Amino acid sequence: MAVSYPNQYRNYCVFDIKEHKSYSEIKTSLENPQSEEEVLEDLYTLNLMLDENNKETNNKIASLYPLLSKYNNTTSPNIQTFLAGIYRKTKIPDAFGPLCSMLIRNTISPPQNCNFDPNEEIGGAILNYLA
Repeated sequence: MAVSYPNQYRNYCVFDIKEHKSYSEIKTSLENPQSEEEVLEDLYTLNLMLDENNKETNNKIASLYPLLSKYNNTTSPNIQTFLAGIYRKTKIPDAFGPLCSMLIRNTISPPQNCNFDPNEEIGGAILNYLA
């Protein structure tokens, strides 16, 4: 696993993933991650799974909300962005409040040394809920 973080030339993460984890491996990994990179890889993979638009998979991912919610108070703009993307795609009702909290926290205390604005994805997810 390797994650290249955003930099002054690129405002997104790049993942070098040789083999994607299964749903159960992701669930186990998110319960006790070893690093932020591992969390990002898992969230990235969940986002890719959601992009396939398989109803059964989407429901399984939505059922992960109790596990995903432990990251709702993160200050990592990378994790915030991926969470907002997952919440936007699943529209888990319980995630609306945490998205608003993320946006408010980031407005009061903007992420430092960040090469992108996570509030774009967070705000977009909120607007998607309201649509």
